[in-house]
This record gives sequence, C-alpha cells and structure tokens, in this order.
Amino acid sequence: MSEKSSKNSKVSLAEVARAAGVSKMTASRVLRGEGGYSEKTRDLVMQKIDLLGYVPNRLATVFAGDQTSTFVGVSIPDLGNEVFAQVLEGIDRKLRSFGYQTVLGLTQHTIQEEEAWIETVLSWQPAGLILTGRSHSPRALEMLRNAGIPIVEIWDLNSSPLDISVGVNHYDCGFEMGRYLVGLGYRSLGYVGTSHDTANAATARLEGFTKAITDGGGSVARQFCLHDTASYYPGFYGTEQLLASGAAVDCIYYQNDAMAFGGLQYCEKLGLSVPADIGVAGWGDMPIASVLQQRLTSLHVSHLKLGQAAAEAMVARISGEPHPTARDTGFHLVPGSTTRQIIG
Repeated sequence: MSEKSSKNSKVSLAEVARAAGVSKMTASRVLRGEGGYSEKTRDLVMQKIDLLGYVPNRLATVFAGDQTSTFVGVSIPDLGNEVFAQVLEGIDRKLRSFGYQTVLGLTQHTIQEEEAWIETVLSWQPAGLILTGRSHSPRALEMLRNAGIPIVEIWDLNSSPLDISVGVNHYDCGFEMGRYLVGLGYRSLGYVGTSHDTANAATARLEGFTKAITDGGGSVARQFCLHDTASYYPGFYGTEQLLASGAAVDCIYYQNDAMAFGGLQYCEKLGLSVPADIGVAGWGDMPIASVLQQRLTSLHVSHLKLGQAAAEAMVARISGEPHPTARDTGFHLVPGSTTRQIIG
C-alpha cells in the first residue's frame, strides 16, 4: 500500500511521525525548528511530509501558544474597485516577502461590516490589522484599543491615528485639482461621484476641491452623488443627470478616473467636444487612463506603493522597530488633454 493518502483524506501529524519512525513530538519539533534531533531525522520527517502532502495547521499552532502569529488581517471596502485591488496587491506582496500571510476582509463600505470582521479576525489572534479608512464604530474602536496588537490605518492620512496611518491627504488632493482648474480659467464646475456616506476620502477631496474653486473666484454649480459604486456606468449616468439638470458648467470633476471615463463616453454620445465644449478631470491616474484616446487630466496616487508602505509599517511595528506615526505616500497632478491648456 502506498504511503500516499487516499483522495480527499486529511493527513495528520501522527501519520507523518509513524511513516518517519519517530514520535509525534519529534515530528512537531522538526516542523517548529526547535532542534533536539539529528539532521538525518529532520530530512526523513521533511521527506515524509512532502510524500504524504501534510499541511501544518498554523492557526492551531498559534492558539496553542507554540508560535508567534504570522497572520495579518487586512480589510478593504471591495475588490471591484481596482484602486483597492492595487493597494491589496502591494500589501500582500510585501507581507509575504517578510513571511506573513494576509487574512482578507471585505467591509462593503460599512462600519457595521468592518466591526463584525474585526471581532472575527481578532479571535484568530493575528499579528496585526491593516484597516482601510479612519472611521470605525464605537465598539470596533474599543476592540482595537484593547487588542494589544499593531494597527495600521490606510488610505485617508490621519495625523492622530489609533496607532499608525499610511496614506494621502485627500483634502489636499481635491484642493490641488481645484486650484489647477481655476488656473486654466474654469469658473462654473460640476461634480459627479458616489454617496459620501460610504466614501469619506471622496468627501475630503470634494471639500478641498470646492475650497480651491471658491478661493479662485469660481463655484461648484452642481453636484451629483449617486448611491452606487464609483465605476464607469455611474459616471456615464451621473454626467447625463448633471447636464440634463440645466446647470451651466464648463468642467466636470469626477470622484475617480473610472467615473471620468464614463463621463467622457456620455459627452461623446451627446456630441460634446472635450475640452472645447466642456472639460473633464478625474482622480487616481488609474490604468484605464493609459488606453484613452485623450490623456485624462487626473491626479496620480501610487496605490501599489501605498500598500507596500502599509505592510512595511506593520512589519516594523511587529518587530519593535521605530516608525513614524503618519506616513504620507504623496500624489502629483497629471495635466491632460481633457482640459484646456494653460492660459497665457
């Protein structure tokens, strides 16, 4: 009879020990790298592990107190938004390079979902948590403060975080775009985004944008915030609603580049020339911008870099190394051909 286990059967550590002719305790010590056995014994145990396809139960090992947890809980709003997918990729890639594993949670943009996930993941004794955003329910805040583990809040930079904050200043992002568009001569602007009940960073961007526009002598004549995802069709539909409202706007600012792409498609359908008839600007400098016929005026944020920086902060805290309370990963304006050229 082959040492290989039958299909769908779960191999136990006892089976590995039996196949190697050692005690279960010795096999366990080999897996944990504790020593007290010969190199020959180690090689034999590892050979049987490979042959039998044994997969160690790392979670049980952590619960037993035999090993420091290598799990890091990471919550993001959703995977449908490529921005957060890029952030997650940066986090996971960097954490794995340090020997940590990502335990993912999707909060669906609600603090209630985040609270439930935090309660669950804390019961697994993670090494730390990386949370998207700075708004948490009162109960979630209590659990986080009592957890005694590193907490990294990402996305919306916070100068007074629970532990560490990594992200960008979204108010400054909006202000920078508003100042640029006013400098181009735009005075009556529109805004298309999603419900800011769940998009707090977008709220900050709109506030900064509005402040820069009014400081420059212009106004945000019309806003449409849809109860939808910040993607292509809502951008298309929101632009239709904004222009059908009769508001006289010379430029539209969108919550992100995906919505701006939808807006460009609607302007084309309506026969409007961009930027001759109307200007269009987005946010994020997302990959979609690279395949457009026109270079979209946007604001670049390195989402991959942001995720990597968050993971680096987490590993530093776990290791007891010094790390700044807040790390700004930065942004820069990307002038495009969807807005008019600089006057003068």
